[in-house]
Amino acid sequence: MIRYKIYQNQQKKGVNAGKWFARSVADETFDLAKLAEHMSKHNTPYSGGVIKGVLTDMVGCIKELLLDGKNVKIDDLAIFGVGIRSKAAETLDDFSLEKNITGMRLKARATGNLSTTNLKLDSQLKQQTEYQKPTTPGGEGSGNTPDPKPDEGESPDPTL
Repeated sequence: MIRYKIYQNQQKKGVNAGKWFARSVADETFDLAKLAEHMSKHNTPYSGGVIKGVLTDMVGCIKELLLDGKNVKIDDLAIFGVGIRSKAAETLDDFSLEKNITGMRLKARATGNLSTTNLKLDSQLKQQTEYQKPTTPGGEGSGNTPDPKPDEGESPDPTL
């Protein structure tokens, strides 16, 4: 079950200023060891340690391939690749690596059975906690005050 919380966009300007959105909430994060242990309980003859070793090697190989400019597809999960963040240059002659390339990022696109369409069909949603409006200034209350910057300055996802 996918849990979500409702929050209000605290931006003062823009098309989404003051509007309400949902954001998914994870109650736990599995590291490789915990994932391996979980996998070992799915009718497999392999121990959590063996599975963790394979997963650790897989992660190392994926990093190596990504840094070599390749994409890596894990069927029914995602296609991983590297993206570049850059600033615009007025002309081709003005473009330089130092001035215009601002960073790199890891990209993951859902694929196969984990496509966006299938995810919508297979998932169930449940609100994590019921949103309660904050009380008026000076008043007492048990309302949950939303985080004023829940997305740390990023724009909300318009696809939600």
